[in-house]
Amino acid sequence: MRLPRRPRLLIPVAITLIAIVILFFVFAGFFTDWLWFDSVGYTSVFSTMVVTQLLLFLIGALLMTGIVGGNMIIAYRSRPLFGMGMFGGGQTQGADRYRAALDPHRKLIFIAGMAVLALFTGSSTAGQWRTWLLFLNGTPFHVIDPEFKYDVSFFMFTYPFIRVVLNFLFTAVIISIIVAAIVHYLYGGFRLQSPGLHAARAARVHLSVLVGLFVLLKAVAYWVDRFGLVFSDRGKTFGASYTDVNAVLPAKTILAIIALICAALFFAGIFRPGGMLPGVGFGLLVLSAVLVGGVYPALVEQFQVKPNQQSKENEYIDRNIKATRDAYGVASAEVTPYSAKTQGTQQELQSEVATIPGVRLLDPTVLAPTFEQLQQIKGYYQFPEQLDVDRYTIDGVSRDTVVAVREIGSAPDGNWINNHLVYTHGFGFVAGQGSKIDSQGKPDFMVKDIPPTNGLGPFEPRIYFGEHSPEYSIVGGDKKIELDFPEQSTNGQGSGQENTTYTGKGGVPIGNFFTRLLYAGKYSETNLLLSSDINSKSRILYNREPRQRVQQVAPFLTLDGDPYPAIVNKHIVWIVDGYTMSEDYPYSERRSFGEMTRDTSTDRLLTAQQPRDHINYIRNSVKATVDAYDGTVSLYAWDDKDPLLQTWQKAFPGVIKAKSEIKPELMEHLRYPEDLFKVQRDILGNYHVTDANAFYGQQDFWKVPEDPASSKTKQPPYYVTMKMPNETNPRFSLTTTMVPNKRDNLAAFMSVDATGAAGTKIQILQLPSDTTIPGPKQAQNVFDTKAANVLNELRIGGTTETINGNLLTLPFGGGLLYVQPVYVQPKVQNSARYPTLSRVLVMFGSDVGIGFTLKDALDQVFGQGTQPPANPTTPLTPDQPSTGATTDLTKAYDDAQKAYDDGQTAIKNGDFAAYGAAQKRLEQALKDLQAALGKQQKPGPSPSATPSPTPTPASSAAAANGATPTPTPTPGS
Repeated sequence: MRLPRRPRLLIPVAITLIAIVILFFVFAGFFTDWLWFDSVGYTSVFSTMVVTQLLLFLIGALLMTGIVGGNMIIAYRSRPLFGMGMFGGGQTQGADRYRAALDPHRKLIFIAGMAVLALFTGSSTAGQWRTWLLFLNGTPFHVIDPEFKYDVSFFMFTYPFIRVVLNFLFTAVIISIIVAAIVHYLYGGFRLQSPGLHAARAARVHLSVLVGLFVLLKAVAYWVDRFGLVFSDRGKTFGASYTDVNAVLPAKTILAIIALICAALFFAGIFRPGGMLPGVGFGLLVLSAVLVGGVYPALVEQFQVKPNQQSKENEYIDRNIKATRDAYGVASAEVTPYSAKTQGTQQELQSEVATIPGVRLLDPTVLAPTFEQLQQIKGYYQFPEQLDVDRYTIDGVSRDTVVAVREIGSAPDGNWINNHLVYTHGFGFVAGQGSKIDSQGKPDFMVKDIPPTNGLGPFEPRIYFGEHSPEYSIVGGDKKIELDFPEQSTNGQGSGQENTTYTGKGGVPIGNFFTRLLYAGKYSETNLLLSSDINSKSRILYNREPRQRVQQVAPFLTLDGDPYPAIVNKHIVWIVDGYTMSEDYPYSERRSFGEMTRDTSTDRLLTAQQPRDHINYIRNSVKATVDAYDGTVSLYAWDDKDPLLQTWQKAFPGVIKAKSEIKPELMEHLRYPEDLFKVQRDILGNYHVTDANAFYGQQDFWKVPEDPASSKTKQPPYYVTMKMPNETNPRFSLTTTMVPNKRDNLAAFMSVDATGAAGTKIQILQLPSDTTIPGPKQAQNVFDTKAANVLNELRIGGTTETINGNLLTLPFGGGLLYVQPVYVQPKVQNSARYPTLSRVLVMFGSDVGIGFTLKDALDQVFGQGTQPPANPTTPLTPDQPSTGATTDLTKAYDDAQKAYDDGQTAIKNGDFAAYGAAQKRLEQALKDLQAALGKQQKPGPSPSATPSPTPTPASSAAAANGATPTPTPTPGS
């Protein structure tokens, strides 16, 4: 039945329209990508990637279709003239039926098959653009492989490319064998019939050549596989082992020679009919692969290596140690024996206390709700769940600072105009000094509010490019319709908000109809065409997340999971660390990047989770910045001696700026990246051991301790300003602790200068193995036990709960000092609750101090009269009391302090009667203190530091909270 004429005409019209729509969306995606790269000034990256991928696609598609299609044509043209009956009628019926069905459509089938093959092969080949560019631009490492005496660059750049080429040729030959056999079978070139295979000479010659080529490629692959032994995981460590070098390596050479002989036997089948020679060749190849390639190395491993593994593998373990330490950038790590004493003279310890800077007590993981409640201002703003730690110079001294930006969140009314034209950007930078709090335990913000205060100088506060920016926004134009910041209306007058229009250079101009049409297609949004608020000056902002922008312009980098904001040259910029990585460094240990960087923050998704790709080489090669206002992306070569970075610089010339172009204002905020440090500490858990025999024994291996706040998850490293032993000045550092395998006591303390100073190297304080020093989990248990009374008092009537902050470990007085802030927040789940700092816990040896401030806690452990830290917190009361109140308050404090000191003396002397009398005097003094505080404008002792002596923390806490004080002796006394 024939279709009517009109429906027959509609089918091609419909197909044409569908094709036009598909092509439009493909073009829209491609052209808008080009417009984006042009807007950030990196069109050379886009063009290099597109041209490279297009060329590889065409080369791969043409080669594959040429090889496979050519063999199909050869098979067809060499078909027997009377193929239907040359081997007998009864056996040809099956093939003839298939041939009869397919033959009328053979051209269409051939074209469609080649098109599909070209599409898949071209896509696969184009995906190898990184391998091709590395091969084309490879830079020598000037490090020689100990086995083959080749430069490491051969294994990093050349060997992977050779493997890609071999895989491509193997695929082409195998597909050619299959399709040629099918064509020969369909057109009578051979038949499967009793008593065997019957083939025409043309079919036999053709298939013999193809199989011979396959075996020839196998010979080449055996030879190339020899170099792959440097990536073997057969032995005790990664890399070529004793068996690999002494059994597998010669076996691969022998197999390559045997494969050449077998290939010759298959080629001989061209001239000699019958299957004897190909059969002999096939049998020889299989037998040699089993005996030479499998059985012989297994025998060597079983009977030579395993009984003497330590001596046999010693040389190869040593190779692995050296290569791994070099590839992960830890070869310069210094391991220093550290006694970690638990006691010292009062004079020594008090002198050491005087050198402690303002240790960061604000935990960036805990305080996100506090920042949000105190500085969100309006519900459509938001802060990240993980705050960041940076440092700023305040009063001439570098201070740890907890920072965040106030980004735009969800619009109150989520219509298209609000989402994309009105609520376009965040506003403001919020910074709190890490060791400074106010009288209520809240961060003492240096920069806060809207408009922002100038605690760090003036800066552009608008955040158009951030971690939580909308997918896209239309900005600029003649009318001010963008919400800039909320404004307090007066007497009901005013709109309650200040509006603005974007004047920066970021984004893509979207004023003309054609561009709007393309973006309407890209986002499937007709409002982009119909909205009258979009005019000739409008711009569209997208790809706004800092990591995303850097990844787009530097696709050869892997980025750190935690970008952080900083004020640089009066602008807020995002700083992103970029890594060059590889899995092809010979002998270096391969591990999963995702597993090495996994800890509490990634499990809680506070920072980006890294892919679980295996790597064995990493460098922090690039520092990148993204301007939060105009989106400008800048890349700087940080490790300009990295050969892998130099290779990418050849592939993408002019994209990465020289390290010398980093401005001093930016240099002040660059830091040692967290993910790199996580990788290096994971490696150093084993590879701090540099002796091959000791490494084999594994007795001194370490691991990262579990986070005391989250079981079975690794403790994250911490940024903190501290002083290493034998150093005179504290420095901004990234620190971690290590514990022995299967134990929780402390094995080592690890630190690196996080300021990015020249010659930065990891320093490791290795504790004696015959002394048990508490690790983080054990220290947390001590805190939980000895501070139980105080913490229970903080949980008033079950209405509040305590939160343990980051447990910091600091070298101190020849030992190690644990410092932990404790926060309090309402227990009732509601959107308004947030934690405030309430106590500071300190432990040195077996002594524990519990104070409102670090000084309070240190005084309890090391005695009264210690000097205040270099970064004191706010005074006890912000407002000055009256003269009478001052007198009463001073007397109450003096009486409380005297009673407390008498009680401590009594309990040390075992005089419990005197201790009881002192506690009664202390209780009365605290009541007087509470009464005196009632005369203040803001009653209640502050959890801030005060230069004057303070009573015991438990008693003061009770007084401050209006509870009946429960005097307790100093824990650990």
